[in-house]
Amino acid sequence: MSYTPGTTTICIVNYKTEELTRLCLRSIRKFTKAPYKVVVVDNNSGDASLDYLRSLKWITLIERTGEDIPKGGWAHGTALNLALKACDTEFFMAMHSDTFVRKEGWLQNLLSYADEETACVGGGKLDLKPRWLVFLKKITDIKAFIRKRKTKKRYDFYIRTICALYRTEVLHKNNLDFTLKMDQGVTCGKQLYYELIDNGFKTKPLSEWKMAEMIYHLAHATMVLNPEFKVRDRTERKFKKKIEATMAAPEIQNVANDSTLDS
Repeated sequence: MSYTPGTTTICIVNYKTEELTRLCLRSIRKFTKAPYKVVVVDNNSGDASLDYLRSLKWITLIERTGEDIPKGGWAHGTALNLALKACDTEFFMAMHSDTFVRKEGWLQNLLSYADEETACVGGGKLDLKPRWLVFLKKITDIKAFIRKRKTKKRYDFYIRTICALYRTEVLHKNNLDFTLKMDQGVTCGKQLYYELIDNGFKTKPLSEWKMAEMIYHLAHATMVLNPEFKVRDRTERKFKKKIEATMAAPEIQNVANDSTLDS
């Protein structure tokens, strides 16, 4: 397969999150100058979010239907695999529907880290805390220290599919995808990252602060906003409050309300 050089396919998986997916897409449309395509895989939403996606002419929509669609993380991982399999651009990006671009030139910035030897660029958890608190946790987390001693290079960190850039040809040629070892309880995309490292490919992890200059991420939003997913009451209250505060911010509202970005 030949790959379109310098172009990125951005894949977003949607499941009943119309408001978030709309904002995600509009933010990409507003702030992206580097060549790109957008593929949205809908996991049988059957609601207004699917109607909205069907109205967009500038995206490629893959509709998954039927009762055979897997649940939870498997639904997300297999959806990413569908888009990856058909990807014909030099780069493939996995992005969550609750991730929003906030800075012009963000994609070009990520691409600047992807030299010919680099197979993956991105960050880990985007859970910003004061730097001193992060440092304090690292030096006092005994459980993490023990895990590192036992697993050696299998540390907790991996580049997450929140917003991760991959070199498509590397994934295709090495038969790598987003559901590796998920049947063993591994999170979507985690084993993919480890396989890249084990096969000698260079990766470029970026700090959560560097990623936060370019994107927002509303963690667990799909689960919190859909009652069919069971979350603890405390977790639901915490993240709903975070979602409401973020969505109400003027910076977000300016993008969310700009319907011209749909055309």
